[in-house]
Amino acid sequence: MARCEQISTPVDTAVDAVIARMRALDAALPARDGLAVFNRVYLAVTEAVDRCVDTGGFADPGAAVTLDVRFAERYLAAVDAAVDERPLPACWRPLFRFRRHPGVRPLQSALAGINAHIGHDLALAVVDACRTLGCEPAALEDEFDRVGDLLVSLEERIREELMPGLDLLRVADPLTHLLGAWSLERARGAAWTAARALWALRGMPDVAGEFTAHLDAAVGLAGRMLLTPLPD
Repeated sequence: MARCEQISTPVDTAVDAVIARMRALDAALPARDGLAVFNRVYLAVTEAVDRCVDTGGFADPGAAVTLDVRFAERYLAAVDAAVDERPLPACWRPLFRFRRHPGVRPLQSALAGINAHIGHDLALAVVDACRTLGCEPAALEDEFDRVGDLLVSLEERIREELMPGLDLLRVADPLTHLLGAWSLERARGAAWTAARALWALRGMPDVAGEFTAHLDAAVGLAGRMLLTPLPD
C-alpha cells in the first residue's frame, strides 16, 4: 500500500498541544458536566495514541499523528464555538445542550460525544489529513484501523466504569436498552465509508457540502436519542 508523503512539521508538537488543551479543559470543568465526561474519555484516547506512536505501534507515525491531530481539532473547534456562542455542528448540539441535565447519566454523555466525534468528525478528519499529507484515504487505512481498535477497547472500559451497579437496575435496564442501539464498530465503519465518499466528491463541492450536512444532521439525531433523560 502506498504511504503518505513525509511532512516537514514536527508532529510531536501538535499532539502535545492537543493533549495540553484537553488537560486544561479537564481541570476547568466540573466533574459531572457531560462535556467533562467526554473530554476525559477523549483525553485518554489521545494519550493512548501518543503512547502507541512512541512505542512504534504505527507503521507510519507521522500519518497517525496527523490524523489524530486533525481529528482532535474538530472537537476543539466545537468547544471554541460553544465558548464564543457561535453555531455548533448538529452532531455536537445534543451534548452541549444536555451536558448538565440531571436525568442524563455520565455514560450517555460519554457515548454521545463519541457518537458525534466518530460519526461526523472522523470522516472529515480523514479528508483533512489526506489533504495535509498529500495522499489518498487508502494510505491512511492502517492508521485509521489502529486508532479505531484503541477506541473500541476504551469504549468497553468506559461502559464497565460508568454503567450503574446492580443496585440500580431500575435505571440500568432502560439505560442498557437505550445504549444497546448504538455501536462504535458500526459508527467506525460508516465513518470510513463517508471519508472515502467525501474524498471522491472533493471535485464537486456542492454535492460534498450536501453530503456533509446530511451526515451531520443524522449523527446529531442519534446523539439526541442517546441523551434521552432517564428517571431517577
